[in-house]
Amino acid sequence: MKRWIWILAVIVLIVVVISWRAFSLHVEHRPDVAATPEMVKRGEYLVQAGDCISCHTAPGKAAFSGGREFDLGGMGTLYSPNITPDKDTGIGSWSDDDFRSALQLGIGKGGEHLYPAFPYASFTILSDDDVLAIKAYLFSLAPVKNEPPADAMKFPYNQRALMAYWSWLFDSNKRFAADASQSAAWNRGKYLVDGLAHCGECHTSRNFLQARSSSKEYAGAVTQGWKAYNITSDKDTGIGNWTDDALVSYLTTGFAAGHGPASGPMAEAISNSLRHLTADDVHAIATYVRSLEPKAAAVPVVASASSASPDANMEYGRQVYARECANCHHRDGSGTQSDYEMLRGSRTVGDPEAINLTQIVLHGETLETANGRITMPSFGKLSDTDVAAVVNYTAQTLGGHAPNLTPQDIAARR
Repeated sequence: MKRWIWILAVIVLIVVVISWRAFSLHVEHRPDVAATPEMVKRGEYLVQAGDCISCHTAPGKAAFSGGREFDLGGMGTLYSPNITPDKDTGIGSWSDDDFRSALQLGIGKGGEHLYPAFPYASFTILSDDDVLAIKAYLFSLAPVKNEPPADAMKFPYNQRALMAYWSWLFDSNKRFAADASQSAAWNRGKYLVDGLAHCGECHTSRNFLQARSSSKEYAGAVTQGWKAYNITSDKDTGIGNWTDDALVSYLTTGFAAGHGPASGPMAEAISNSLRHLTADDVHAIATYVRSLEPKAAAVPVVASASSASPDANMEYGRQVYARECANCHHRDGSGTQSDYEMLRGSRTVGDPEAINLTQIVLHGETLETANGRITMPSFGKLSDTDVAAVVNYTAQTLGGHAPNLTPQDIAARR
């Protein structure tokens, strides 16, 4: 009996120590810094690099005023907060300490623990100077009074206090330290990819606690219904066979010859963020990701088209493709007017699961480039049967894989 009492006492002590450490985190108090024009200008660039506008802007609403919905499936629904300097509904009353606490520790002004859908576990490596420059820019904006909808998280995920333990486990709370054995470009690329651009938040699968899986870092994942592809140096499923020019082109224009156009959240990131970066920063990102340890994706993505002709079961898909798609994409997927219309050889049609191909057909696509807007209209009006047929046909004839999707699969993906 005494033995069990001692075991229980040890367990209680461990829980108390962990809780004390988890709930005692705070940033070192410092007086607010007066923003300078230089800070605001630098902050604007950093906000673009961090793609803050994508998550903190709801469709049809003012930039940064929050309210974008994030459906987390069985966990519930989150809405992004207003980060304009409105004092009632935004962050206008936040101090520098409040802002650093949110970005580096995941703790809001009122002491509430933020959900890791806000990528503070990535932002934690940002320097204090960069964090305060971001705040300076956001505070230079016109305040927008907009109260986003309340989060609708399900039990036990609606218990924000649990996020303190998540942070204790998965937020390093360490600023970036350069690796003296690597080049300046590699270190800058790591700072951007691991931190400010938070690429791992989409391109890394999650464990059962919804933390990024370290063993599968950057090997690809499905996020919000879209596939974020493997960006490690793996030659079969990653970017190991991409040239530097192809990577730079993809990051700045949303297209790389032989690899196709960007789609989904990646197209949004390029439109709002990556295409605005300096040439040095884009090359730094390319330098770093090309150095990532090769890791095979769970499901291979092949970008080489099959030479086999479709079988009789694909005839209906061919008819839908000819009616709805061939006018822009040609029957052979080569595109009629623009490189962005080229399907053959792209990752999208080379994905055996045809995840992004399905989403593009259902919802369309928009990509902002230096030369204007590229738009793929939605074909969501098509029946589930038609979408399944055309996706299966396109994936098999142009991507070399037959995903064999059913109308029920399409209904679920809608």
